[in-house]
Amino acid sequence: MTVAQLLLQYLELEGTNKLFGYPGAANKSVLEELKCQKDKFDYLICRQETGAVYIADGYSRVTGQLGVVLVTSGPGATNALTGTANAQQSNSPLLIITGEPSEANFGKGYLQEGVNSSLRINAIYRNACQYSAMISNENNFQTLFTQALRTALSIPSRAAHLSLPDNVASSSLKNITFPNTPENYRTTPSTSDPKKVKQAFDYLIDAVHPLIFLGNGCRQVLQGERLRKFIHFVEKFAIPVMTTPDGKGVFPENHELSLRNYGLAACEWPKYYIAPEDFEDHKYYMGSKYDALMVMGSNLDGLATRVGKAAWDNLLIPNGPFIQVDLDQSIIGRGFPIELGIVAEIGAVIDNLFELSESTPPNKFVEERRKFIQHIKTDHSPFITPHKMDSDANPILPQALMKCIQELRPPGTHLFIDGGNCIGWSLHYLVIDQASQMHNSLNLGPTGFGTAAVVGGKVGAPDKTCIAITGDGGFMMQGNEIATAAKYNIGAIWIVLQDNDLGMVSQTMMYTSGSPLPNPEWKNYYNLGNPDLAKFAEGLGADAYNIYSPKEMRERLAQAMKNAALNNKPQVIVAHINTDEVPPYYGQDVQKAFPVI
Repeated sequence: MTVAQLLLQYLELEGTNKLFGYPGAANKSVLEELKCQKDKFDYLICRQETGAVYIADGYSRVTGQLGVVLVTSGPGATNALTGTANAQQSNSPLLIITGEPSEANFGKGYLQEGVNSSLRINAIYRNACQYSAMISNENNFQTLFTQALRTALSIPSRAAHLSLPDNVASSSLKNITFPNTPENYRTTPSTSDPKKVKQAFDYLIDAVHPLIFLGNGCRQVLQGERLRKFIHFVEKFAIPVMTTPDGKGVFPENHELSLRNYGLAACEWPKYYIAPEDFEDHKYYMGSKYDALMVMGSNLDGLATRVGKAAWDNLLIPNGPFIQVDLDQSIIGRGFPIELGIVAEIGAVIDNLFELSESTPPNKFVEERRKFIQHIKTDHSPFITPHKMDSDANPILPQALMKCIQELRPPGTHLFIDGGNCIGWSLHYLVIDQASQMHNSLNLGPTGFGTAAVVGGKVGAPDKTCIAITGDGGFMMQGNEIATAAKYNIGAIWIVLQDNDLGMVSQTMMYTSGSPLPNPEWKNYYNLGNPDLAKFAEGLGADAYNIYSPKEMRERLAQAMKNAALNNKPQVIVAHINTDEVPPYYGQDVQKAFPVI
């Protein structure tokens, strides 16, 4: 058996039969083996290596499986780097395999050499992801490859990189001991700290205004039975739940105890619960400040903790115990002082909380707290400008565009949100039900991620509606992957907010340059040249539509979803939006002071 054959046998054992990438001569031996085993493996050729990694990331997020990328050496490896760093920051389980020329030519300046030269691919990747190594000999392949799998599929998940010279890939191995199951070479933690969880449980149920804050680290855990257990726990004690921006939807946002997302482009509800003393109209407010917080599966980064312009705002610190739960002890207490840190696997902690809740009766605060939460949600809109969602204006308001998407998308939709202003509109105005998921990339924050990742999402969930919401800048960065979708009959949908500008940058400069008034000179300063994005998409193989009004949006989105499902053909809707609207990053002060520029 060759190393290339053994590599594919490990992927088969892991249940992975999809690879994404761009081929090259340095991968020759692996490419030949993939061709021989095309009945078992699909190698989807993408249009560029950065997009290939984003696509593999989207596939992994939807399926929960390992995403595998195979690209060539030199520029193939460097192009894949941004996507790899993004997967690392987003805790996506990815394995990136880059080729290398045969070792006999190392050090001689061979074309695209990237290990024993000034390029030094392994050193670059070692600083961008959790694990990077070169397989220098057929005899160390199993050791290094299984280490990469352990790293990628750990908790939290990570990105791992292997450099594979072509002569090693074609080398034969003898006397192979092959595992029967992945459990023979890797395991995942499932441990808790019951004593500390009991302490946290007591803090929460004894508080008057407790709160639970969930991050993206809870996404894979809060599925099926574990979600049922968690909902039972919070319902019994009427403990509200909010999420970080990248954790949006990990707890169903249509649940009566959901305060939706906090931080960047936050829902309006959390502030009424966290600081009720600032508002005079809460007839069920019990006179106590918010007094206990449990954070689970979040590193509490700057976007998760942002209030207005301030990150790590002290508003999040309760007038009582601050509890943080994560398996990565290095982030516990990093952003805020804590009273109780619990190093544990989130699923095991949820099991503990459920068991404790089964034997503990609710106390006197529960029903009053339930009324308080209901009052907040009944008397206050979750949106900053809800009236604009109902506007029929032409060009379409972004708020109205989000409402069209919300009303028409079916349950179970996967939404991939790109970098740019579309993240603000989507976070604030979309409501994610239990069956659906929103995927964004707010740790590294690359523009173009959602544009490409939706292709992998649709590969992983062919029976689900998969929609990318992106701006024209991000669409032009990675829109070439529409051709990948067209080639492989992937019915993904793109909704492009076209304002002919790098709107997030322009508006940020407009509102934060120090002037007491917005500086209109920034408006359209980063003009994109007014490209015809519908023609661009059609040229790559998509059905494409321009829309200007909510009526057109409803008609075209319904048509696009039908065509994507029936014809497996990519669909692109270019929404020409009102460029005067300000996304909800800046809070109500900007919304009220500068409604139109």
